[in-house]
Amino acid sequence: MTWAIFGTMIVLLLLGFPMMVPLIAGALIGFIGLFGGFGQIETMVQQIMAGIRPASLIAVPMFIFAADIMTRGQSANRLIDLVMTFVGHIKGGLAISTAGACTMFGAVSGSTQATVVAVGGPLRPRMLKAGYNDNFVLALIVNASDIAFLIPPSIGMIIYGVVSGTSIAELFIAGIGPGLLILAFFSIYSYIYAVRNNVPTEPKATWAERGTALRRALWPLGFPAIVIGGIYGGYFSPTEAAAACVLYALILEMGVFREMSLKTLYATAKSTGLITAVVFILVGAGAAFSYVISFAQIPQHLLGAIGIDQMGQYGVLFTISVAFFIGCMFVDPIVVILIFVPIFAPVVKAVGLDPVLVGTIITLQVAIGSATPPFGCDIFTAIAVFKRPYIEVIKGTPPFILMLLTVAVLLIFFPQIALFLRDLAFNK
Repeated sequence: MTWAIFGTMIVLLLLGFPMMVPLIAGALIGFIGLFGGFGQIETMVQQIMAGIRPASLIAVPMFIFAADIMTRGQSANRLIDLVMTFVGHIKGGLAISTAGACTMFGAVSGSTQATVVAVGGPLRPRMLKAGYNDNFVLALIVNASDIAFLIPPSIGMIIYGVVSGTSIAELFIAGIGPGLLILAFFSIYSYIYAVRNNVPTEPKATWAERGTALRRALWPLGFPAIVIGGIYGGYFSPTEAAAACVLYALILEMGVFREMSLKTLYATAKSTGLITAVVFILVGAGAAFSYVISFAQIPQHLLGAIGIDQMGQYGVLFTISVAFFIGCMFVDPIVVILIFVPIFAPVVKAVGLDPVLVGTIITLQVAIGSATPPFGCDIFTAIAVFKRPYIEVIKGTPPFILMLLTVAVLLIFFPQIALFLRDLAFNK
């Protein structure tokens, strides 16, 4: 039965079907094989509906909608301009600004692919004009977008929290430390790259220009204040923070900046609806598939085969990291979370690991895999947005992947990188 399920899924993937088709097909074969025919299809439908029923999932379309509104409006550009005025003049400043802009936009979008589009679009031409090699530029944009998966709000963390039953608010706060550490690594590398390649610096902005940029960015800076401050202060749940972000984005772009018409708003809502439909189909299909593999005790057989029961906490964390990293090199991150989290959940509980730490490590590995060849989804987003060949997009990625993996290892051995702010915020 196991070979029939996974064999069918692999064949459908190789034939080019969207990921939702192999996932549903695998679940369907499992239900037919395990329950003796089509009599239990009703149960499969019930599992699909149960997968998309949690109220926390409402935050996903709202954060996507808020990010889309900001990308089409002025908020994203104002945040980029703010970062540029403060660090654009130092050696490698334009590259550091790009990484910083990815971090700031991640704090209002939660999506790596949205960050590639919003930040890469305006900054890539400026970096090329300044003398940066395009391979470096593409790799920086693709990998710096990973920070958006860690800095709250993170769509990946929402999905993990729903599947594992972990507090999404705690996950959000725990992602800040690793996200800022990645920004520091990328900034140092950007400085070294600029020195070695003698990249010219940008003109230094005056304090008056910085003041102007700060005033222009004050309104967009309200987004992280709503998400982090609102949740930390106990004013919002993550879902309520998402709703507040949508309202705030509409007020800014339609009322304050006056950059968005009703026609554009309709197009934005339609785009969000299409993306949300795909995400929710994946979540529902993933729930049904998880039910099948749990009923068939596939996780127990797989984990028993690698001897995970005899591993300590470090061994379990390394095994989880490798599994999620490799999985996201080939498959959509949401699907990997939906399939692997239920498999590892019993082991995580048995060895006494903090589920928030595990969720942060998983989110980081998912983000790294999303930007890693051969099939990382952010790579193909960059190919579509920048219209560059696959080889050019991935050529400069090895140093960035090495830095990201270094942060992942540090997170395993020094968990307080993630848990310090969580413990501080929630008095643990």
